Amino acid sequence: MPISPASDEGQPAASIEPPPWQQHVPALASAAAGIRQASDAWDTVSNSLCGYDGWPIDRKAYVDGKVKRDAEAWKHVEVFLDHGPEVLAGVHAAANGADYVEGPVSEDLRRLRGIDTTLERAGQLRHEWDQVMALMDASLPGSREIYASRAQQIRNSEGWHYAEELSFQGPALARAADYLTSRADPDQPGQTERVQVALARSTSANRGAPPTSPPAPPASNPPAPHRSR
Repeated sequence: MPISPASDEGQPAASIEPPPWQQHVPALASAAAGIRQASDAWDTVSNSLCGYDGWPIDRKAYVDGKVKRDAEAWKHVEVFLDHGPEVLAGVHAAANGADYVEGPVSEDLRRLRGIDTTLERAGQLRHEWDQVMALMDASLPGSREIYASRAQQIRNSEGWHYAEELSFQGPALARAADYLTSRADPDQPGQTERVQVALARSTSANRGAPPTSPPAPPASNPPAPHRSR
C-alpha cells in the first residue's frame, strides 16, 4: 500500500509508490520454498530406495523419484529466471556498504554473492533447451514428443544444481529485498539509473555467453545412477 505521510501543514504528502521490483519478491520467496519442498520430499523417500552401499534397490522408483523432483524444482528455477535479475538489481541499488557489514540483512546480502552467476548459467541452460526444441521442430516432426520428453528430463536434471543454489540464495534475496524496499524511492534519479545499469549489465552478460552445441538425444537406457541427494 502506498505510504502517504502528512506534511508540516497538515496536508497529506504525495504518495510514495513501492519500487517496481518489489512486486516480484513474493514470487521469489514462494519459488525458493517450492524448491526446498521438492528437495525435502525426495529426501523423505530416497533412503528407503537405496541399500547400505548407496545404490538403488528399486532402480525404476529411484529414477522416477529424481525425475519428479527435478521437474518440480525446475519450474521454480524458471520463476527466478523471470523475476530474479530485476529484484537483484533493485537490492544492489538500494543497499549501501554498511548493510553488508552489519544490520538485519548483512548475512543475507553476503549470501547473495554468486547468485548472479547461478542465474546466468541457469539462463544458459534454458537457452540450450530452446535450441534443442527448435532443432527437433525442424528435424523430428513425427517423433518430437518422444525425444522432447527425454531432453526435458536432461534439462531438469542439469538444472537441479542451480535449484539447490537458489534454495539457499533465493530466500536471502527475498528477505533482503523486503528489508531494503522501504529505502527504494522510485523518484530518486540516481537510484533508478543504478537499477537500469545493473539490469543492462546482467542482460549483456547473458547475451554475450558463447552458445553451446545442443546435446544429441541420449540413449534410452542410461546406466544406473549412484545415490544422489
